[in-house]
Amino acid sequence: MADTDPDQIGKTNQPLEWRDGDMPYSPAFGDHFYCQTDGRLECGHVFLAGNGLPERWQNHASFLIGELGFGTGLNFAETWRQWKQHRVGGQHLHFMSFELYPMQGDEIDRALSHWSEIDIERRALVAAWPTTPEGTVRLELDDQTTLSVVCGQAIDGVAAAAPEFDAWYLDGFAPSRNADMWSQELMQLVCAKTRLGGSFATYAAAGFVRRNLIAAGFAVSRRSGFAGKREMLCGVKS
Repeated sequence: MADTDPDQIGKTNQPLEWRDGDMPYSPAFGDHFYCQTDGRLECGHVFLAGNGLPERWQNHASFLIGELGFGTGLNFAETWRQWKQHRVGGQHLHFMSFELYPMQGDEIDRALSHWSEIDIERRALVAAWPTTPEGTVRLELDDQTTLSVVCGQAIDGVAAAAPEFDAWYLDGFAPSRNADMWSQELMQLVCAKTRLGGSFATYAAAGFVRRNLIAAGFAVSRRSGFAGKREMLCGVKS
């Protein structure tokens, strides 16, 4: 795990580096914010397909997705794009993400501008994003879509959240860089807040992550990872 300054925890404006044009990189955690091959396609392969989406949206009046690590907002933007393609009248999606260091709007805009497929979602998100993201940023982005970004330590935000999450995107920085985001205590909270039959998906496949998810109460399975990565993990609370 990379060292972080405790005096900076919970504050915005953490330094970023931009590599290869518009690829955001965190010096604090020594990791990129998304897959260098294609983060948008990785989102579809890992988080949407790994949670059985969009198929599971059928016959749900409401659906609650939790995410550990909002980052650039890429997972939300791609999920929102697909949600709009498949939803029907009367359905509602609430996407709740937990983020220690929320980005500024111009940083989100720069990071997401790489993908023309999510231009509409990027512009709407950036237009609604507050100048100083803090506390819980709650955005009603259309009449069927709510985004909440809970700023601060993930373990505190998840502990305070209401239960009954339908799916989780576990997308913190790599376990070797940010072990706290994959701790047994946090995984137990994630499972406790998940409804029976709810699911998770993650690009991570580290042994201790898998063991922590199993110990928390998920039935865990391995699948082929994205872009040549050997494995990813997904599972169900049963």
